[in-house]
Amino acid sequence: MKTRNEVRISLKEAVGKGYYDFWHFKGRYRVVKGSRASKKSKTAALWYIVNLMKYKEANLLVIRKTYRTLKDSCYTELKWAVHRLQVDDFWDFKENPLEATYKPTGQKIYFRGLDDPLKVTSVTVDVGYLCWMWIEEAYEILKEEDFETLDESIRGFVPPELFKQITFTFNPWNEKHWMKHRFFDDLVGYDSDGKPIYKARENPLSEDEDILALTTNYLCNEFLDEADIKVFEKMKKNNPRRYAVAGLGGWGVVDGLVYENWVEQSFELITKKDFLKLDEAQQKSKNWVFRDNLQPAFGLDFGYTNDPSALFAGLIDLENQIIYVLDELYEQGLSNKRIYERITGMGYGKEAITGDSAEPKSIDELRGLGLRITGAKKGKDSVNNGIQWIQEYKIIVHPRCVNFLTEISNYQWQKDKFGKKLNVPIDDFNHLMDAMRYGLEKYILGGRWMF
Repeated sequence: MKTRNEVRISLKEAVGKGYYDFWHFKGRYRVVKGSRASKKSKTAALWYIVNLMKYKEANLLVIRKTYRTLKDSCYTELKWAVHRLQVDDFWDFKENPLEATYKPTGQKIYFRGLDDPLKVTSVTVDVGYLCWMWIEEAYEILKEEDFETLDESIRGFVPPELFKQITFTFNPWNEKHWMKHRFFDDLVGYDSDGKPIYKARENPLSEDEDILALTTNYLCNEFLDEADIKVFEKMKKNNPRRYAVAGLGGWGVVDGLVYENWVEQSFELITKKDFLKLDEAQQKSKNWVFRDNLQPAFGLDFGYTNDPSALFAGLIDLENQIIYVLDELYEQGLSNKRIYERITGMGYGKEAITGDSAEPKSIDELRGLGLRITGAKKGKDSVNNGIQWIQEYKIIVHPRCVNFLTEISNYQWQKDKFGKKLNVPIDDFNHLMDAMRYGLEKYILGGRWMF
């Protein structure tokens, strides 16, 4: 007999197969790299909703590199999990700030971004203990020391029935990422120069049982339909390199990067006049960049179903040869009207934008909506000439530009069948890379490179 508020569902049917070890592991680090559509994020969301309701004093902190990306990812996934488990009446989701509360006990799900580190390290729970952390798209965290700060925030006493745990979910684009050595490899020695030598761990469970490091892929997702499977089968045939990562969840092998002249670094823009008004402590408080001599550079690459529409928002210091990557738009399924709304909503509606001239109809429509957009003046060798020009500059990428960071750290030269690098970039991880070239085109054309 069920009471009015009692809900009974089959977890096996709601969650599906392929995550038994994930579901039952209680060690410190639960790490899941996987392909697209491997249901890793949805399974994590389901696990947290089920277990927050089971463990009455547990609280969850959800982390992404930038706060603004949380609403359309983890927050939405957790709301989806609540609905799938048919427990909507027991949960309250708020958007300002992002927060979810289990109403019977007052337990909470907190959402934070690494772009506001003080808020990450100062979370205080109202009920129970902060014992769980979920780091979604953990690949975005490029510095291991940033993770160390997060790791230290899950500390302190918890009662015996609870356990402290950090869960990572991510797509494994780059084998050189610190997470590979940290969670998927074992240290087996050192070379003659004293550098560590690692070997891939054969067992997903570490010897001390503190780490569960799993690889999942779309083949364990029984909820995909024929159209979904067809996307991966086509990828397997036409782009085996991408299929190995985005299809099977293997580590991306990165060799021969197009751009190695970049750093990730936060910065704040200010005029010299306003800077001089600050006291000494304020002047030293941030990495200020004088905007007086900076020129705007905005480029747009079009996408829709499988590829994102990508806006590069940058500034260029021609005298000192520095490109500042200020902001980005990176989203699939956007109509031209929605692109216009996104760009104006970001505050860039009045900027001069250079778009992909292969889409003249889209450029005309965006111009009709009010954007100051023109098509790129492409020509023979324009891609390579643009790349060579950009390679002479230092590129400083603001940490909030997570998709730009992913692309630039994976944008490589193609290789022939013998492994020799060709003077042609791969047709992958190139949406913002192309948008950057479009945005910088007027400066490239003003220099020694001709399109």
